[in-house]
Amino acid sequence: MIPARFEASRFPGKLMKDLAGKTVILRTYEGTKNSNLFDEVYVVTDSEVIFDEIVSNGGKALKSKIEHESGSDRIAEAIENMDVDIVVNVQGDEPFTKKEPLLKLLEVFKNDAENEIDIASLMIKMNDKVEINNPNNVKVVTDERNFAMYFSRSPIPYPRDETLAVYFKHIGIYAFRKEALLKFTKLPINKLEAAEKLENLRFLANGLKVKMVETNQIAIGIDTPEDLEKANAIFNNNNSAY
Repeated sequence: MIPARFEASRFPGKLMKDLAGKTVILRTYEGTKNSNLFDEVYVVTDSEVIFDEIVSNGGKALKSKIEHESGSDRIAEAIENMDVDIVVNVQGDEPFTKKEPLLKLLEVFKNDAENEIDIASLMIKMNDKVEINNPNNVKVVTDERNFAMYFSRSPIPYPRDETLAVYFKHIGIYAFRKEALLKFTKLPINKLEAAEKLENLRFLANGLKVKMVETNQIAIGIDTPEDLEKANAIFNNNNSAY
């Protein structure tokens, strides 16, 4: 499921912007579909423009209500009456979606014999100080078993000893057990989520266990016009790969 909202406060209409000859949302849809990992792939949107973009290019799309607090809420509406076990949420502005990291997410649930994992998500190591300090990049810290302890727009951990500080960027791709996703949508927004504008914090505040999976996938979400420029440069330099 790919939640897709046309309006975006930082970069309005970003999902319909051109990315190496195709729109951002179509690139994301095709990347997810071409992984061949899923029974079905849908874009879930309140936008006629995005709906028509996907359907006119041979894809599948579902219309949702206009008002939703998050992409996860939008997906929950779509899957509530579907007979599914695991739902993968690929953000519409993540066009560099490939098979390897998605497969890693699904493997997490196959190996979860005790069903202790509610949600799995991706992270990638960060080394550039400018990127680490950029609030558009969400950072995550984990425990020794790679369960998420906290997400933040601030650099975490604080580098009191820079030789020991390791930073991971959260990539906005999730795999949910269906029951965990439906539970999430019934929970109220808490103060941490409201302060940082991160739905991930609602998971943690209510005891949902989030397993983080490290990947080396190129991680560029399209949040700003500068991100789009970077993404175009990568696509144009790697035509054979896309």
